[in-house]
Amino acid sequence: MKLENTQNYPAKLPVLVEDELFLYPFMITPIFLNDMQNIKALDTALQNESMIFVAPSKIEGGRGFDDIYDCGVIGTIMRKVPLPDGRIKILFQGYAKAKIVDKISDDPLFALVDLIHQEPICNTKKEAIIEVVREKAKALSTVSHYFPPDLLRTIEEDVEPSRICDLILNSIKIKKQQAYEFFIETNLETKLLNLIDYLAKEIEANKIQKEIKNKVHSKIDKVNKEYFLKEQLKQIQRELGSDIQKESEVEEYNKKLEKKKAFMYEDAYKEIKKQIQKYERIHQDNSEASMVQTYIETVLDIPFEHSSKKKLNLKDVSLQLNSDHYALEKPKDRIEEYFAVKELLEKRKIKDRDGAKVILCLVGPPGVGKTSLANSVAKALKRELVRIALGGLEDVNELRGHRRTYIGAMPGRIIQGLIEAKQSNPVVVLDEIDKLSRNHRGDPSAVLLEILDPEQNTKFRDYYLNFNIDLSKIIFIATANDASLIPPALKDRMEFIELSSYTPQEKFQIAKNYLIPDEIKKHGLKENEISFDDEAIELIVTEYTRESGVRNLRRKVAEVCRKCVKKLLLEDDTSIQITTQNLKDFLNKKVFEIEKHEKENKIGQVNGLAWTAVGGDVLKIEAIKIKGKGELTLTGSLGDVMKESAKIAQSLIKNLIDEGQIKAPKNLSYKEDESIYNQYNLHIHVPDGATPKDGPSAGITITTAIASIFSDKKVRSDVAMTGEIDLMGNVLPIGGLKEKLIAAYKADIKTAIIPHKNYERDLKDIPEEVVKNMKIIGVKTLSEVLKIALV
Repeated sequence: MKLENTQNYPAKLPVLVEDELFLYPFMITPIFLNDMQNIKALDTALQNESMIFVAPSKIEGGRGFDDIYDCGVIGTIMRKVPLPDGRIKILFQGYAKAKIVDKISDDPLFALVDLIHQEPICNTKKEAIIEVVREKAKALSTVSHYFPPDLLRTIEEDVEPSRICDLILNSIKIKKQQAYEFFIETNLETKLLNLIDYLAKEIEANKIQKEIKNKVHSKIDKVNKEYFLKEQLKQIQRELGSDIQKESEVEEYNKKLEKKKAFMYEDAYKEIKKQIQKYERIHQDNSEASMVQTYIETVLDIPFEHSSKKKLNLKDVSLQLNSDHYALEKPKDRIEEYFAVKELLEKRKIKDRDGAKVILCLVGPPGVGKTSLANSVAKALKRELVRIALGGLEDVNELRGHRRTYIGAMPGRIIQGLIEAKQSNPVVVLDEIDKLSRNHRGDPSAVLLEILDPEQNTKFRDYYLNFNIDLSKIIFIATANDASLIPPALKDRMEFIELSSYTPQEKFQIAKNYLIPDEIKKHGLKENEISFDDEAIELIVTEYTRESGVRNLRRKVAEVCRKCVKKLLLEDDTSIQITTQNLKDFLNKKVFEIEKHEKENKIGQVNGLAWTAVGGDVLKIEAIKIKGKGELTLTGSLGDVMKESAKIAQSLIKNLIDEGQIKAPKNLSYKEDESIYNQYNLHIHVPDGATPKDGPSAGITITTAIASIFSDKKVRSDVAMTGEIDLMGNVLPIGGLKEKLIAAYKADIKTAIIPHKNYERDLKDIPEEVVKNMKIIGVKTLSEVLKIALV
């Protein structure tokens, strides 16, 4: 459509301001007016029946010349319709693009406008450019919804490039400033090329958007599909009656909880109930569901309501202990006393008395029967035995449990022990309590304080459970090799029962009456198929084992039984008798327990008695003198305390030499005008050199060795001694006397010298076999020692 020459241009026209930009002017467009200036301009245009200029605004609500663009559309008002909200709707038919040449009036807006003339494009380029534009428009229509089919048809059929350009720009989304730049562009070729660039960018952008939308929709569709399929599956399972699994699980959990309710604390019931309700609400596919279910099943396995119903009976305990163990009279007596008190309190219905709250700790070398005693107690009481190995335990959470926030969390070993035992009152053996470790993850001994303390363990809180549980019904029995290594606070809560080394005679009886029958049974043998002579048993005890307990002795008996089984099967023997003559065919290597004492008396060599974690031992202490200036050399991996004992012994002997109580014989080469101890260096050695040794109890032994050297008197080889010495020559008491004297007895020592205080206090604890076969002498001073030991 061409503009009719009804008016000469430039022409004075009223100006209407519209927020939208009319890129394609040759169409009827509705305009809504609510501004007084616009309405005045409209009325003026209608009165004069003239044309009108519509200009787009730069900013929303702008109505002055500064707020509108210079270029717009010239057209006529076809209809005017007042609206109920005060606005006026007009139909505007555009004819041509124009620009403001001069501003005439601000109220209403009047301006002098002139037509915008389009620079033509040469025919050679026109068709090629139009074809590219159409191609881009088609490509954009495939990835967007900008162009309806009829518009695409119009673009395809139209040959006017300006019209095609305006139709496309009017259909696509474009920013106002960019649209205005297209609107005022007078060079048609430039305008079309810019349009091609813009369409290419739009195509790429829409492709990316479409790809992203497809991915998102695909993912959403997949999730929705899975959800609907799962819901359908659930419905099918309901129809089949198989979806009641979770409901039945929750119902079962609630039933178990109600059964246990009367036997647990209120906070425990509430916590478990809360977790069951949570599990009931939570979706099965939620990752937390399995964790909650594991917790519920774990806590419901705790035997709150199950306990051994057998009443305490002291006779049963005593009978079981005596049938399972030979000797160990004192430990068995103390255990019987413990259960006697508990039985009396139960009969008289007296609760929470200190007598029943003692924690027993069995202390002694390996293999002497500590764990076995606890096992016998469990048998007698008809309770389960739970053994918790504490050796090397360094993580406090192993005892207290891990918090449920951690993956793989589990309750502590005490709670696990209750679940395994299926009793709320088992016998719990805390094995190797002296070997607890401590590091950055906490101190396990601190948790044991709460577990063992009768004042606290009625409400023990495990981190995993998150509620209190009563441990007071449990009988705790601890075991240790060395009580000195137990932390003081923990040590204070326990009563120690000492288990010492066995004598050879005790080992013989244990092997004959307990170990051999037990191993014969374990190896499937009959009593008439194998027999041990008493002499053979004694030989195994004395020459094939070296230990305080009987663990290795059991291994040797088992070795003999294995070889007997092999011989019975291969050689078709009907019975085998083990004697001293054929024992070497069953046991290959002898291990001498303790070296027998030498028969020859020597100068500077003294038998000392030592205590170790595996029993007693006879320790030779050797001393020699070398011409020098009175220096002292100590070898044999001695500890600080033992080195100090050697220095005390040297000073004491020097003092006795000065006082004339020890006299050097004239046959010794020394200057009489100078003390002998300043003319000789001393070298004291304690074999074996690689074995660390420490403690004050070698004081009188070292002193005797030095006295022997300077007096040139031999020391009796059948005498062994133990005792601490001070600078005044007093013999002080020591520990581990029982083990030391048993070791002396095994080494065929005839006389043992011990401190007088130990003689008065501890001699009653020494096995009768040792006391009868040895002469034990209690001494108070060094002079008494030297009278007995030196020849």
